[in-house]
Amino acid sequence: MLPWLTPTLEDLLVEAAWQTAAMVFISIAVAVALGLPLALLLHGTGPGGLRPSGVVNRPLGLLVNAVRSTPFIILMVAIVPFTRLVAGTSIGTAAAIVPLALAATAFIARLFEGALREVDRGVVEAARAMGATRAQILLKVLVPEAMPGLIAAVTVTLVSLVGYSAMAGAVGGGGLGDLGIRFGYQRFMPEVMATVVVLLILFVQLLQSLGDWLVRRVSHR
Repeated sequence: MLPWLTPTLEDLLVEAAWQTAAMVFISIAVAVALGLPLALLLHGTGPGGLRPSGVVNRPLGLLVNAVRSTPFIILMVAIVPFTRLVAGTSIGTAAAIVPLALAATAFIARLFEGALREVDRGVVEAARAMGATRAQILLKVLVPEAMPGLIAAVTVTLVSLVGYSAMAGAVGGGGLGDLGIRFGYQRFMPEVMATVVVLLILFVQLLQSLGDWLVRRVSHR
């Protein structure tokens, strides 16, 4: 038990920490599931890709950039009708996951695309010379070769999502950000705010350390 917090506040802190973890990990799962195919499509249809197509690449790139360039707080408010349609509500942890996943998908798609571009073109050409299809090159050459960069991209996105989840608390999204604002700021309880800040820092450090370790494990260098 934390001596500077009452049992009630400690229970709220534990619940808020679980809400933050749920927002971050569910959002990153959705972002990876949607962002990787999106990145493969952007890379494949881009200049020098396996099948360049400006008709596909330009509009898709513009859409991704539009989502990325929208401040997260504005994005949350702008897509409230969509959030309500998907989650059945516009407040709470479940509702916060919708804009978090959307923002993370656009963010991670560009990072994944950058990681795919770093793959040695000689490896791709060798696969082509051996008769590999486009799908085989994408899934069995590009993705495995880019794995360290992909993991690094996931790590960066996870860290960003922790910050976004705290912002979501400002508009009723739940989690540590919501607890810090309601108790630490509005009720003038600095010990709660300090605890929330420390927990968020520890969470980020844990995610970054785990990501760095995984990158070292899969790196070919």
